[in-house]
Amino acid sequence: MDNGAELPRDFDALRNLILERRDILPKRLAQIAAYALSNPDEIAFGTAASIANTAGVQPSTLIRFAQHLGFDGFTSLQSVFRERLRERQISYEERLSALHGNTDGLSQNRAILNGFLAAASQSVETISRQLEDDVLDRAVDILAGAETIFLLARRRSYPITAYMAYAFGKLKIRNQLIESTAGIDPEILSFATPADAAIAISFSPYASATIEHAATLAARNVPVVAITDSAFSPLAQSAKVWFEAAEGDFSGFRSLSGTMALAMALTVSVAERRRKL
Repeated sequence: MDNGAELPRDFDALRNLILERRDILPKRLAQIAAYALSNPDEIAFGTAASIANTAGVQPSTLIRFAQHLGFDGFTSLQSVFRERLRERQISYEERLSALHGNTDGLSQNRAILNGFLAAASQSVETISRQLEDDVLDRAVDILAGAETIFLLARRRSYPITAYMAYAFGKLKIRNQLIESTAGIDPEILSFATPADAAIAISFSPYASATIEHAATLAARNVPVVAITDSAFSPLAQSAKVWFEAAEGDFSGFRSLSGTMALAMALTVSVAERRRKL
């Protein structure tokens, strides 16, 4: 790292630095970078020996990785991951308390609305700036040619696929939302073939069911289109095409605005492509 460059002090800055350097990292350092961004809790809690063993590298690789990013050693790098945990574990009550003092002379309700509108605007602008047209075209090609589109998401990502299922249904495009209350999601997914496709959405900390289902489909040559937050996301590893969606937040509450806009663009573009076939 250049001596004049600022050392990343929080997880978002560290993540951005790793992503900027992903194409120039040596093979072993890229391996630990992928592991670190996919398993940040393990980096925070583990020892150098245990992390190296799980990631499949030598402990010295962790030190070289930390120094490559500008840290004096692995312990200094690990402190950033531990700070992320402290920030993430803020309760919803504490998040609500943090809203006080952000009013800037406005009423509390208007300040909250403005905060979320600003986060939504930032999310939409970031996705628009980063998205490449050829990636969008390839995703639409895959989904437009699918017999059935399987929709995979959990937790905060679930509303995105739920709305896509609604829209696909109205557009008369066959789809299957994976949400079985009977616990038979694996059986439903077993019907998927390479003639179908899947849309998978998950953000850190990644939903294990979404990651597992996407990997299972990819292993059976079912093309997966993913929306996630990192090139090192386990979803990106299973996807034929993936989009990076970095959502803004307000006082710890994250927006889904950019992801929803992208999801609906995919849905409508697929319907338009099919109409022209």
